[in-house]
Amino acid sequence: MTFTPHGKHLIAGEWIAGENTFQSEPAHGAAHDFSVGTPALVDKAVQAAEEAFWTYGYSSRQQRADFLNAIADEIEARAEAITQIGTEETGLPEARLMGERGRTTGQLRLFASHILAGDYLDRRHDQALPDRAPLPRPDLKMVQRPIGPVAVFGASNFPLAFSTAGGDTASALAAGCPVVVKGHSAHPGTGEIIAEAVHAAIQKCGMHPGVFSLIQGGKRDVGTALVQHPLINAVGFTGSLGGGRALFDLCAQRENPIPFFGELGSVNPMFLLPSALAARGADLAAGWAGSLTMGAGQFCTNPGISVVINGPDADAFIEAATKALEPMGAQTMLTDGIAAAYRAGRDRVAGSAGVQELLTSTCDLRNATPYLYATTGKEWLANHALGEEVFGPLGLIVRVEDEAEMLAMARSLQGQLTCTLHMDDGDTDLGRKLMPVLERKAGRVLANGFPTGVEVCDAMVHGGPYPASTNFGATSVGTLAIRRFLRPVCYQNMPDALLPGDLQ
Repeated sequence: MTFTPHGKHLIAGEWIAGENTFQSEPAHGAAHDFSVGTPALVDKAVQAAEEAFWTYGYSSRQQRADFLNAIADEIEARAEAITQIGTEETGLPEARLMGERGRTTGQLRLFASHILAGDYLDRRHDQALPDRAPLPRPDLKMVQRPIGPVAVFGASNFPLAFSTAGGDTASALAAGCPVVVKGHSAHPGTGEIIAEAVHAAIQKCGMHPGVFSLIQGGKRDVGTALVQHPLINAVGFTGSLGGGRALFDLCAQRENPIPFFGELGSVNPMFLLPSALAARGADLAAGWAGSLTMGAGQFCTNPGISVVINGPDADAFIEAATKALEPMGAQTMLTDGIAAAYRAGRDRVAGSAGVQELLTSTCDLRNATPYLYATTGKEWLANHALGEEVFGPLGLIVRVEDEAEMLAMARSLQGQLTCTLHMDDGDTDLGRKLMPVLERKAGRVLANGFPTGVEVCDAMVHGGPYPASTNFGATSVGTLAIRRFLRPVCYQNMPDALLPGDLQ
C-alpha cells in the first residue's frame, strides 16, 4: 500500500489547504508539499475544540474508551502505508516504525482500559455530619474532571508514539479533553496519515469533529498562537530545551497562565560501582555501546555519561567501550538540523578543557557516527557545560578519584529523566549513599539496566526535575500521564441529579 500525502491541515473535520506550502525533506523517496499553518487556522481549530468540549468533556468513559480503541483500529488498518511514509521521512528502519506503531496503538488501548477501571478519578466522599459540634459538616464529594482543550506539539524523534496520536494526545483524549496538534515538520506525511486515522475514528464513533485537529508546519507564530490562545488549558511538548523553554515562558506570560508539560531532554548518567565494574566491565561496556547508539542516539533516555572510579578497572572499561563502539557504522539522523546540532555538540565537548578524545570519526550531512570522550571528575565539576545533552550517539566517560568525588558529581547533576546504578552485592553501601541523591535528580532510577526503552504501564515515570521536564510532578509516559489534563472538583451538598455521571 502506497501513501501519497495531500498536504492539508485537518481542522474540525475538514481538510484545508493553506495559501503557502513547505516541502518535506525525506531521508529517501520523493519530497511532498504541505500547507503552512497560520494563527488564523489555530484560532479556528481551538474554537472548534472548545465547542467540542461541551459534549466530549461530558461523555461517558465507555464512549471515550470506544473512541480510543477506534483510533487504534484505524491506525492498524493503515499499517503498511504508515511504515512506508514514516521510513521515507525519518530514515528510521522498518522494524523501528513497526515497533513504534505497536507502542502507539498499545498506549491508546491501555488508556481505554484505564479509564474504564475508573481508579484515575480518585473519587472521595466525606458524608455529612449534621450533628457535629461545634459546627456541622456538609456532604462533600470530589472527582477529577477534564480541563478543556489541550495543545500537543509533535516530537521529532518519535513520529508515532510521541506525535500526532502519541502519549500526550491519548492521555488528553482519555481525560475528556479535545486536542489540537501542531505537527512536526520532520515527518508531516506521517502526521497526516495518523490524522486520517483519527478523523475516521471520529466519524465512526459520532464524535464532535472539533475533538481533534492537526495543523501542519508553520513558523514560530503558529506555536505562539497555539500556546497563548485563551481557550487552550494545557500544553504537551517533547523536544529541545531551547524550544521548550521558550514555549514554557509564553505559557507563564499569559493573562491566565497554564501548565506546560515539557519533556526537554537529559544526559541520563550511569554510575558503574566498583564491584560491578571489576566483575563485568567488558559486558557493561558492550551494553552501553548498544544503548548509546540505538536509533542513532536519538532517544531522550540515551545514556550519554558513564561514571567510573579511577584505576585499572576503569582503564579496562574505557578500552572495552572504545572497542565496542569502533565498528558501529554511520546511521541516518532524523533531519539535517538534528545532524548539524549533533556535530555542534561534538565540537563543544571535544573543545572543552580536560576532555580526552577516545574515538572520533567522520560525521557529515545527515549521517551520525559514534564519538567517545573521557574527562576527570575535577574537570566535570568545574565545567557544567559537560552536563548538557548532545542529541546523538556521543558518550562521555567521567573518571572520578574516589567515592566522595562520585557523590559530589551526583550532587552536581541537573534534573534527569533517568539515573542508573550498575552494582553487585559488594556495592550496596555505596549504592545506599547514592540513592538519596539520585532519586532527587531523576524521575526514574535503574539498577543494572540501560535506560533506553520506556515501558508504557501504570508505574512508569518519564519526567524529572528541570531541565529534564518543566513539571517534576508529572509523567508523559504511562497511565499517570492522564492526571496532567484533569483537575479535582469538590461538590458540596449537591443533589445527585446534578453530579457528574462518575459520582452518581
